[in-house]
Amino acid sequence: MRRLAVLDAPSNLGLRPPSPGTVPGCYKLAGALRDAGFVTALKAEDAGYVTPPRYDRHEWQLGDGVFNAEGIATYTVKLADRIGKLLDSERFPVVLGGDCSILLGAMLELRRRGRFGVAYLDGHADLRHPGNDSVGAAAGEGLALITGRGQADLTDLEGLRPYVRDTDLAVIGIRDDDVYIPEMAELDLAVWAEGRLRAEGIDPALSMLETQELQGFWIHLDVDILSPKVMPAVDSPDPGGLSYDELIPALTKLLASPKCVGINVAIFDPDLDPDGHLAKELTDNLINAIAQSHPAL
Repeated sequence: MRRLAVLDAPSNLGLRPPSPGTVPGCYKLAGALRDAGFVTALKAEDAGYVTPPRYDRHEWQLGDGVFNAEGIATYTVKLADRIGKLLDSERFPVVLGGDCSILLGAMLELRRRGRFGVAYLDGHADLRHPGNDSVGAAAGEGLALITGRGQADLTDLEGLRPYVRDTDLAVIGIRDDDVYIPEMAELDLAVWAEGRLRAEGIDPALSMLETQELQGFWIHLDVDILSPKVMPAVDSPDPGGLSYDELIPALTKLLASPKCVGINVAIFDPDLDPDGHLAKELTDNLINAIAQSHPAL
């Protein structure tokens, strides 16, 4: 079994500032989970840190495209290279963000290698693109960007657009009233919104990812998939969402698949968790899922 390797990717370049003169606090996610014992409990290899560019939107205005795009593109290549080294050394990357734009790094590297899918666990579809809205924050456009919908400096790095085919996505856990559900239906994307996920469980989504002509799949986990009753420390704590008791069994099954090649965790904002109890609860639940799926730990 591949050894776990924890890699920090603390980029917040894809989120809007929470208030004027501030920056998104999700760049502290990795540090908060490490402080709560994540790496030591998993006996994981410490794969280090990929330093992101400065967060600076300059004179950006709505209509200018994705802000911080140059920095995100540069960071995507750096992160892809680091993930590639871990995969080459038979490691299982656990990438701690950061915001959802870090998924671009994972999928660029996997696209270099061939055809891979994504288990997209998120409270939101992140399908905003120039064809349906004004773009700006890459973290809210992650699904669109990895499927080639958006500006070329992010969607076509190294001439590899799309990083993921529409047919190779399983969108899991979005809110039942997500604004992009009609468009996803038109695109025939495989979607298990929270209601369908509760009714069917994770097995149909996992079966799809395992039976497609894929070399493997990556897990993207945005913690806003959770209900704000248990995880309010996110930028968009919308009503609805899963409990840990609903999320962790599904995540465990995905992680246990021999086709699963890695995972990233995104969006948790320690600035919204001053006493650290949410970080500890998140850490303990992630450890539980990973330990159950990697019984050698």
